[in-house]
Amino acid sequence: MSGSSNEGCDAELVQVNVASPAGAYTVGSASFFRYILRLGELGLPMSIDDREAIDILGAVPHAFASDDDVGLVSGRGWRVVPAQGDLDWPVLEATPRRLHSAFERARSLLWAHAARFAVSAVEIASIEEELDAVYGVLMRAEAAGVAVNISYVV
Repeated sequence: MSGSSNEGCDAELVQVNVASPAGAYTVGSASFFRYILRLGELGLPMSIDDREAIDILGAVPHAFASDDDVGLVSGRGWRVVPAQGDLDWPVLEATPRRLHSAFERARSLLWAHAARFAVSAVEIASIEEELDAVYGVLMRAEAAGVAVNISYVV
């Protein structure tokens, strides 16, 4: 979802929420948001399979996006679910396996192009630590046979 809901957001304050009935984790790393969730906005050359995986991560909605910013978007193994009420927010809902695959592709692409974007060793360590925690949530969700919701908030 590149566009209006992301323009002007302060990536240093972003939190990415990954949750399922089997557990949850909040990613507080700006590097994770910038280089994993928003990797599709960096203009990297990608194969069709890479683009499909990265598009999933780009579809993760902002928790307080307006109904106009959150379209009815879906793909193989994922969909964006609009807010259901005033106390709810939109989320990307996906199978744990689909999200894991998307994160792995993003990780692989980032490491192949890290020098191009001057990703520091500290950022790499932070991203790896966050990915490990997110993979734990995904493994528990897969074992429980439940979907995973993901959104971010600034």
